[in-house]
Amino acid sequence: MEQPFSLTSELRGTCLIITTAGYVNNVGGEAIAVEFNRHFEHGIRHVVINLGQSRVVNSVGMSFLIEIIEHLEEAGGKLVFTDLDPAVDKMLSIMGLFQYAGREKSVDDALRALASAGKGSQ
Repeated sequence: MEQPFSLTSELRGTCLIITTAGYVNNVGGEAIAVEFNRHFEHGIRHVVINLGQSRVVNSVGMSFLIEIIEHLEEAGGKLVFTDLDPAVDKMLSIMGLFQYAGREKSVDDALRALASAGKGSQ
């Protein structure tokens, strides 16, 4: 049985890190979007979503992730996914999300990638 959804977040500099656990469905996807929007409204444009403890993302959860990517694209921001379960990685790939979002093995790798991307665009 899949564990109930939970989420934690932290700011590291100007980067929001969201870490999830459990099934990313309508409840989980909405929780991610609410947390993202709370920080996006205050100017955060670099986001890392660590899905290491989320083994399943359904289509409704995916739609919330796509919405986050769209907001960041419009604002010149960037999303990086980390710690992906192979099945989740495959689903994100099939959906074409890695054309618009990054993927790294760890949160630290994602933060380095975002810092490098930020320096290149200045």
